[in-house]
Amino acid sequence: MPDSDNTLSTSSRAASGQLAVPPVAGVGDSLARVATPSLLLDLDAFDANVARMASAATARGVAVRPHAKAHKCVTIAQAQMAAGAVGICCQKVTEAIPFVNAGIGSIHISNEFVGEARVALAVAMASRVTLSVCVDDVRQVAPLGKAAQRAGVRIAVLPEVDVGQGRCGVDSTDAVGKLIDAIDHYEGLRFGGLQAYHGSAQHVDRWDARRDTARLAADRAAAYVRFLEARGITCPVVTGGGTGTAEFDIESGVYTEIQPGSYVFLDGHYGALEWRDDWRFRHGLFLASTVMSTARAGFIVCDAGLKSVATDSGLPRFWLSQQASQPHYRTASDEHGVLALASPDEDGAAWLGESILLVPGHCDPTVNLYDRYVAVRHGRVEALWPIEARGLSQ
Repeated sequence: MPDSDNTLSTSSRAASGQLAVPPVAGVGDSLARVATPSLLLDLDAFDANVARMASAATARGVAVRPHAKAHKCVTIAQAQMAAGAVGICCQKVTEAIPFVNAGIGSIHISNEFVGEARVALAVAMASRVTLSVCVDDVRQVAPLGKAAQRAGVRIAVLPEVDVGQGRCGVDSTDAVGKLIDAIDHYEGLRFGGLQAYHGSAQHVDRWDARRDTARLAADRAAAYVRFLEARGITCPVVTGGGTGTAEFDIESGVYTEIQPGSYVFLDGHYGALEWRDDWRFRHGLFLASTVMSTARAGFIVCDAGLKSVATDSGLPRFWLSQQASQPHYRTASDEHGVLALASPDEDGAAWLGESILLVPGHCDPTVNLYDRYVAVRHGRVEALWPIEARGLSQ
């Protein structure tokens, strides 16, 4: 790629004479000019995925509150809001900071947090946005309530109920009642509804088994709502669900809003699940890599290894190629990805210098490795989108 080499040589000289990191890509560049490894976002697929989820939820009167832990990007959140999202979710308090600063007006921290610094940050956010948070222990309520009252802000607090995940959340109506009583004790807090998320249900392979797991989670959430109604307490929000169960959560009649995140990308793991034909999202997130070595017969080596892609949900998958051979990503080390060719005797020399696309197995931790998306449409770079919340995990 001689034109790419010229870009590297000229743009890496800073005015001071010091070397500078060259730009990943420029608007209008072809894919061949994008530095690798890089995170590519196919804008046509992204637009279609955002529109599909919004349309499906709106048709059933269910709100969409997408989870920003998947993309960590203000531009993506703004696109989701433009499509009708009521706000976003963040998993950590610091993760919400770029979205608060960008003017996203409604943020739900869909995870418990403790500690003076985190409470202070949440209260500061509540002075600028409509904020809701989760609790599953009465000891989490008092510090937040006192701080909110001192600051003169109001925060919606949602008890989290365990609907099958077995991780966070209370598992009895008695515990929910005690949490609501604790919330009601503070003027700076209000009962905001229930958080009812079953993360494991998102990843059940078979469609019918995933449906049954989601239905059971919804039934458990509904039992808590009935308990509250019997006490004369209106539950304004039941929030949860995700990409894998969204179609069932929307139809459940229990969830008032859903929290899908990965649907904007459809990573390798979600792409491998069994889906109903009319409920299928498009692959939109890719890892651009370059074949850097073909020294061994039967293998090619690319520049995307463990520092470039998360492997907790499996190794990345080679995306479609115009070449007859379909290499299989076999092993990853820090800086190398080894792909096996179709035959152990095949000469991979023709692959040297070729740009290839990989589908990451798990989008969330892969995104957290990068500073920006290279947003492409029809093979050309249309924009560079910063990943502002990268690394904000406190």
